Amino acid sequence: MRNLRSPTASTVINRSRRRFIRIAQLACLPCCAFSSHALTPKAPSRTAMGAAMQRAAHQLLERPRVFADPLAMTILGDEQLNSLRLNLEQYRSPVSRFLRAALVARSRFAEDELARAYVKGIRQYLLLGAGLDSFAYRNPFDDLRVFEIDHPATQAWKRQQLADAAIAVPQSLNFVPIDFEQQSLTEVLAQAKFDFNQPAFLSWLGVTMYLSKAAVFQTLAVIAQQFSAGSEIVFDYSLPYTELTVTQRVTRDQLAKQVEQVNEP
Repeated sequence: MRNLRSPTASTVINRSRRRFIRIAQLACLPCCAFSSHALTPKAPSRTAMGAAMQRAAHQLLERPRVFADPLAMTILGDEQLNSLRLNLEQYRSPVSRFLRAALVARSRFAEDELARAYVKGIRQYLLLGAGLDSFAYRNPFDDLRVFEIDHPATQAWKRQQLADAAIAVPQSLNFVPIDFEQQSLTEVLAQAKFDFNQPAFLSWLGVTMYLSKAAVFQTLAVIAQQFSAGSEIVFDYSLPYTELTVTQRVTRDQLAKQVEQVNEP
């Protein structure tokens, strides 16, 4: 008779992590896509806060963490963090877990690829649509310049969040405000003293599905034509509704309703 042993704690944890990653792989397929509407000029991105809340919830709910972010909870501020803790049960729902898996998996992938790019000599990192991303404030690379590119209202809101949370802004960070629908990426980067003669790594997460098709392809064309050889980009996008399975359509419809409730877009 075989010696049947009970699964160890590490085995159970690894299985749980694999299930979470499988959810992330599925979640990336129907990632929300809606018609494009610009943000209100003076209003920060509510979906950026929603993504930040999910990253913070991941720190509290999943073990082991797919994406460890020691600043994910701090950057929320006391009010939002208290709200998260008081309403943590809602983050255990299938839809919330589904969405969170995609969010943390894409962040982990981007930072893993950035680390590989750094080894290859890249010393410029651009976050297109940075939201409340915290990499710049825990950057392990002393000579890596970081450019946070975002809507002016969202960026102003983030800077206030950083100040309120007493998170220091490193000298290696450059804030670059932009309206992707109205402004040229190369123009705003030139003003921020970005070096187009050196390769860069770009992260464009959770943005393309909120832009018009023309704006997305124009930005990609600029990157292909204007950035130095050796530059790399990680970005996510949504599949056309007609290419989704029935289950994916149901999930996407649920997520779309949640986004519509905050009028963005």
